[in-house]
Amino acid sequence: MSANPIRDLFQLDPTVTFLNQGSFGATPKAVMAVYQEWQNILEQQPVAYFRAIDERLATARTALGNFLNTDGDNLVYVPNATFGVNIVGQGMGLKAGDEILTTNHEYGACLNVFRFLEGKIGIKVVEAPVSLPAIDEEEYVEQIWAHRTDKTKLLFISHVTSATALRLPIEQLCARAREEGILSLVDGAHVIGQWPLDMTEVGADFYTSNAHKWLCSPKGSAFLYAAPQHHDMLDPLVVGWGWGPDRKKHFGSDFLDFHQYLGTNDFAAYLSVPAAIDFHHEHNWPAVRARCHEMVSDWVETMADFTGLDPVYGDDAFYSQMAVAPLPEGTDTIQLKADLYDHFRVEIPCVVWNDRPFIRISLQGYNTQDDVDRLMEGLASLLKRPG
Repeated sequence: MSANPIRDLFQLDPTVTFLNQGSFGATPKAVMAVYQEWQNILEQQPVAYFRAIDERLATARTALGNFLNTDGDNLVYVPNATFGVNIVGQGMGLKAGDEILTTNHEYGACLNVFRFLEGKIGIKVVEAPVSLPAIDEEEYVEQIWAHRTDKTKLLFISHVTSATALRLPIEQLCARAREEGILSLVDGAHVIGQWPLDMTEVGADFYTSNAHKWLCSPKGSAFLYAAPQHHDMLDPLVVGWGWGPDRKKHFGSDFLDFHQYLGTNDFAAYLSVPAAIDFHHEHNWPAVRARCHEMVSDWVETMADFTGLDPVYGDDAFYSQMAVAPLPEGTDTIQLKADLYDHFRVEIPCVVWNDRPFIRISLQGYNTQDDVDRLMEGLASLLKRPG
């Protein structure tokens, strides 16, 4: 047994120092067992499985809705947040000349949805520059809103950014958009499980997040939320039996049928989300998050002392279990990442944002201070520091 009992609840390779929950997540053994049992149920009697799938998915949506303080019928399960952004971006009826207001911190795959539409139908993507270091939420709201025009149709923004691990003031931004008749779509890929998430408090028109990252669900489990008044707005991204004027409504609404009923599929990852929620409750995850946050906060300061470079956050309210630290100018991030893994067995991403090199740590309940110390040992050996 390891010094951290939560570590033993995961299947992670004990020879690897895993500091990258943020990329693809890691799923506990107990949740994986539920996932595999759902797959077994499917293969034992496929027809009976699909006969019951409507009710089973409804139960899984209800559990997720309770966790997010919203009705389960406001949610559809999707494979990942990129899929969720595609549903909204390609289904809301954007036209030539419409503007999408976003930031220069967005995740490339999701931003590509609107870049694709920019080239295909002539919308315009407006990237508001959001400055670092992070100092003031109101300043961020004004920095972003300064780029709003009378052609802005959609605010598309990350709740927590991927490259810079920065929590943006989503509640204020969504409220501003709502006041001015602009729709809001939030990429919350890194939020559920890492931050408390309440759909009512967020106030977004659309919100998507990956359950397989910080909630620790199996891979391929995410959700798209749509406010009730928008359930009839989005065209289906994939047309199948869920669409049609004379069809039977499988799930009770166009929103659910269009985006949840996509034909034959393995729904095990979706059906296992309630087990991941239960795992968080059973292991007092607010306390786990607090412990991880404290380690991340200490690491941010340690990196500042180590590199001589100031943190990019004014305080620790801008991050939770994931944060970045700047690296010396000229650092080869691809080589550093490879060397940390090859020579020290440390799995951690090194990224470039706005031509600046960063290293991004993301700590989950299975991590300890020994893991952070191992990272610093590797950096001390590999990194060329200023001076």
